Amino acid sequence: MARAIVRNSMSSNTPEATNWHDELSRAIRDPRTLVERLGLDRSLLGAARESAELFGVMVPESFLARMRHGDPNDPLLKQVLPIADEQQPATGTTDAVGDLDARRAPGLIHKYDGRALLIATGSCAVHCRYCFRRHYPYGDEPRRLDEWDDAISELAADSSIDEVILSGGDPLMLTDTRLDQLFERLESIPHLARLRIHTRLPVVLPSRVTETLCLRLREGRLTPIVVVHANHPSEVVDDCADALERLVASGLTVLNQAVLLAGINDDADTLAELCTRLANLGVVPYYLHQLDRVEGTVHFEVPESRGRQLVGELESRLPGYAVPRYVREVPGATGKVRL
Repeated sequence: MARAIVRNSMSSNTPEATNWHDELSRAIRDPRTLVERLGLDRSLLGAARESAELFGVMVPESFLARMRHGDPNDPLLKQVLPIADEQQPATGTTDAVGDLDARRAPGLIHKYDGRALLIATGSCAVHCRYCFRRHYPYGDEPRRLDEWDDAISELAADSSIDEVILSGGDPLMLTDTRLDQLFERLESIPHLARLRIHTRLPVVLPSRVTETLCLRLREGRLTPIVVVHANHPSEVVDDCADALERLVASGLTVLNQAVLLAGINDDADTLAELCTRLANLGVVPYYLHQLDRVEGTVHFEVPESRGRQLVGELESRLPGYAVPRYVREVPGATGKVRL
């Protein structure tokens, strides 16, 4: 079925024409290059360099191409450019969602009944400045396949768990070979039924969504659910729209979760357009998250009262299936808490 896809002047690259590893190797990794490529005022560099010392810069070319040249207030740029506000003292925590208290084995986090999460890798294709795991001790988690033994044993021993979530970092940063090895180990556990993948790569590095990846997800024993992460309608265009459409056309369930971010998507028009573009591609707007108050991110926070008002406006403008649930994560809760 044909779908309307929003496109800008840039041309899309097919996954066959673009090797995602090569594209990743060309990603911007320092503030100076980011500022220069976008024609921004060099006065931004001082604070950007200082904040990048705390949490580095990573921006793929595809994501950069969707930003407005010369505009320091571009909503995509504001998600990745380090600023002085990240250095605010004594604001937020380093583990706002209680990941470390819920760690049951290296790489395994178990918070909610029936499902558990694996930190598949600490690597990402983009460094979002609001990241709730920017302080996570990824160095303590498995890297080699045999280092997953304890986590796999824990999952195999608990028959109440029927869904595994791959997160990180971003699990699609793993090669197809490494993913396949991890999939096979999970598929060997009889009581597991579903595999959920939380990933931002289809949005920021769309060339990662190859036919090979789609085929492996579709043909595995576990029912796959892909949860992507787009915050602004300007992200869901061009090669990103193509990648999302490939996932949906492959027969996969695709959901989106966004974070409510001050100065980026905290208005009804922006959120309505985001939800509409996603729905037009067959992607379900699943969650709108209240910001997790992690140290270095609190300048992105939007008051909950404003969030409730925005969701109320979405409910009056959009069909029910296009309105995300407004939630926050509370350590110790039995699931996401509706706001």
